[in-house]
Amino acid sequence: MYRVCFVCTGNICRSPMAESVFRARVAEAGLDHLVEVDSAGTGGWHEGDGADARTAAVLEAAGYEQDHRARQFRSSWFADLDLVIALDAGHLRDLRALAPTPQDAAKVRLLRSYDPAVPAAGADVPDPYYGSLDGFEECLALVEAASNGLLAAVREAVKEPTTP
Repeated sequence: MYRVCFVCTGNICRSPMAESVFRARVAEAGLDHLVEVDSAGTGGWHEGDGADARTAAVLEAAGYEQDHRARQFRSSWFADLDLVIALDAGHLRDLRALAPTPQDAAKVRLLRSYDPAVPAAGADVPDPYYGSLDGFEECLALVEAASNGLLAAVREAVKEPTTP
């Protein structure tokens, strides 16, 4: 099983959104028997909480399923993960610092680095938590835009042929 974990700050906005979108992409591609998708936060402030109501509303409106409980990312998880997807540069830095080995640090990538339309400097998914619903909708659009590139990379990693 190839394991992907999306990580944001509190695991109630961006990372559960990315988890839901990517899980749907994996299922659409017929790879759900090969790829496991999860999410977590760099902090534990919201552990046990569901996704932010605005995250849930935006996902539902777009047709995505989600059943989420927030949790904090643990260093020990690196051993069981193949890819750790950070939602912004701060998460990338924090996760790489948490990695027990250089090989584990190399598993951490920025989500938007999988979107070919994004310059490296604009690679963050902004945190919508303190804003309006528009920020959550923008977050969803950014996550969706990067998901196809991420799916292509994961498909290559699990060596599944691309369907024509």
